[in-house]
Amino acid sequence: MADAAPRLAGFLEQLTGTSLPVRVRAWDGSQAGPPDAPTLVVRNRRAVRHLLWKPGELGLARAWVAGDLTVEGDLYALLDRLAGLLWERDEEARPLTQALRDPAFRSAVRGLVALAGLPLPPAPPPEEARRPRRGLHTRHSDRRAISHHYDVGNDFYEIVLGPSMVYSCAYWPAPPPRGTLEQAQQDKLDLVARKLALEPGRRLLDVGCGWGSMAIHAARAHGVSVVGITLSQEQAAYARKRVADEGLTDRVEIRVQDYRDVTDGPFDAISSIGMAEHVGSDRYLEYASVLHRLLKPGGRLLNHQIARRPQRNETSYRVDDFIDAYVFPDGELAPLGTTVSLLERSGFEVRDVESIREHYALTLRRWVENLEAGWARAVALTGPGRARVWQLYMAASALGFERNRIGVNQVLAVRPPESGGSGLPLRARTWN
Repeated sequence: MADAAPRLAGFLEQLTGTSLPVRVRAWDGSQAGPPDAPTLVVRNRRAVRHLLWKPGELGLARAWVAGDLTVEGDLYALLDRLAGLLWERDEEARPLTQALRDPAFRSAVRGLVALAGLPLPPAPPPEEARRPRRGLHTRHSDRRAISHHYDVGNDFYEIVLGPSMVYSCAYWPAPPPRGTLEQAQQDKLDLVARKLALEPGRRLLDVGCGWGSMAIHAARAHGVSVVGITLSQEQAAYARKRVADEGLTDRVEIRVQDYRDVTDGPFDAISSIGMAEHVGSDRYLEYASVLHRLLKPGGRLLNHQIARRPQRNETSYRVDDFIDAYVFPDGELAPLGTTVSLLERSGFEVRDVESIREHYALTLRRWVENLEAGWARAVALTGPGRARVWQLYMAASALGFERNRIGVNQVLAVRPPESGGSGLPLRARTWN
């Protein structure tokens, strides 16, 4: 009897305590769930074993990365329906330990064990970062985490990011989405430059410089001297070649260096775009204090950082299982208020905060389009598992920004001189 899908759907409903919002089709041809919903295709029993041994998000992610789960229909629509179960459940939702006390749930688990076949846990896909979450954010662990995320291959990132090679949200015109991704990324770089008041003769530190786009833009369009730092060897090699090709080696230096090891300040300005998410909550005050020390009095910091929504009980915050295992090992998100407070504690005066949350959703959807258009080459470069990681990560993240589960903010701060002057005009938002 072909009944794998109804049995699997029953388990998922017992696990989540609600009706399944998507359709399930199993390897035996059986189906269950709303007939007009996007379909989650369970290709084999190994997918069930992944879910059995790691119930919830990580088990589903492992099955997806391994190719044991696929989607028929709109991936965004399926993720949107699952969002309430996987990412937006109430903080006080019933934990698994409590669910195991329910006889109906235990019966569903026994049925799932029988459905899964051999009870041995399948090995996690090789794309999963496996390391203990202790000794976080040392120089060694940060290098390892950055390498896992960024040393996927520059050719792969060229497919996803496009010619701009900017790995942070673009700045789109209103109404969106007019224009190209490349133009929107240039507009974001110029927005940062204007907020920092970059002009010839000034010196910029670009923390987490990526493939060199901000450093090159600052030097070429605004005439500043730039030091760009990254922990990724692959990024640094790519950025140095771009700098040389632009004829900017006299104004741009790219280093493989930890921000804690920069000693040749002071700088007139510091840009940190999409880097602070890697710092970690325990190190954030140190990060802010180091940047404060590296700035001249009157110098400006532009901190561009993803933020999560605050929780009623902040001690219950945990790192997203899928992102921690496959995308950003050791990464942490903080509420905007926490970030602003820590910048102030380090001595900065926060002068402006701009939320550009919707801009990141638009950017991620463009990156997903790029990946899917170049899918065959991306798979050839990195393997199907890595390509599936990025497809799922970017699509889910786009929905997270759209649904206000996460946001992104540009915080402009100043290291005030003894006189107390900020150096900003009375009406500061002249950059818009």
